[in-house]
Amino acid sequence: MTAVTTYELVPVGWVRSSLKRRADAPKQGSEGAPDARIRIEPRFQPALDRLAPGDELLVLTWLHQAQRDVLAVHPRRDLSKPLHGVFATRSPDRPNPIGLHRVRLLAIETDGVLHVAPLEAIDGTPVVDIKPVLPQDSQPIGGPGWTS
Repeated sequence: MTAVTTYELVPVGWVRSSLKRRADAPKQGSEGAPDARIRIEPRFQPALDRLAPGDELLVLTWLHQAQRDVLAVHPRRDLSKPLHGVFATRSPDRPNPIGLHRVRLLAIETDGVLHVAPLEAIDGTPVVDIKPVLPQDSQPIGGPGWTS
């Protein structure tokens, strides 16, 4: 079997945020990230059916300003901490810079715009997918309700 070496991701939307520079963004949404809007591309707007204000969502982004050749980092850029492989961190710099953001849907505005909070992604970040948070997402692996 021949291995596929590339895959195509198509943005389903774009982040609109008051965060304009990577340096301005908190490392995690819970660390003071602002509300933001996600403008969903018109052809993907039917996929918003059944979303409702109050829903918790996982927003997957393409961290377009990330360095893709980084394999090890000092966690949280703290040089007193030993280097960790990027797969053991939440660093945006990694071979495939996919961002994972847990947000609450505040409103669905006109023209397929989602008002969400908190979101630490910067303005112009491509959104590659949106998924609902499921009740078992908060359970530890092997915990109640977990099946293999």
